[in-house]
Amino acid sequence: MGLQSKNTSREIMSDEKIIELYWARDERAINETDFKYRRYLRTVAYNIVRDRQDSEECLNDTYLGAWNSIPPSRPRVLKAFLTVIMRRIAINRYHSNSKKGVVPSEMTVSLSELENCLSEDPGDDGQVSAEYLGHVISDFLRSLNERRRFIFMSRYYMAEPIDSIARELGVSRSTVNKELAAIRDLLWKKLESEGIKI
Repeated sequence: MGLQSKNTSREIMSDEKIIELYWARDERAINETDFKYRRYLRTVAYNIVRDRQDSEECLNDTYLGAWNSIPPSRPRVLKAFLTVIMRRIAINRYHSNSKKGVVPSEMTVSLSELENCLSEDPGDDGQVSAEYLGHVISDFLRSLNERRRFIFMSRYYMAEPIDSIARELGVSRSTVNKELAAIRDLLWKKLESEGIKI
């Protein structure tokens, strides 16, 4: 399924047209998805699993997941839809590799940075629903400016290394670290204000 076009000068199809191909059950949808998003999706996978072969397998599984999901789903933002599928697949592969004793990935490092934001016992009954927590974090992300939202999503959603984020923004590694510390502090305060035990 992971087909890379050799004609890189061809025009990139719009997401709307790619989605229409999925709905028509036209296999060109996979080729167009691969042509447009292969590099991005493989980077997302690699940041999590840290293995090129595993990344390729995650990529193929993502295309299959998209094929099986569209229809009935009609994504509003195809890139985000594919990212959700890829992250789920890559995280499952990461957990499987962890059980085999494979070296931890950037995902382990980035999530360890958030340890102090959530406790083991987040509520009186010992649980905060994933839906409620997701709502609180979504509200928090909407409250951030575009730069901070980019930094947060790059680090904690896509597991990008700090050096990569710094290069993307044209700033130093220490600047990104300071921004991340400030964002975590804001998240901590947001969770606390929503009654989520810290």
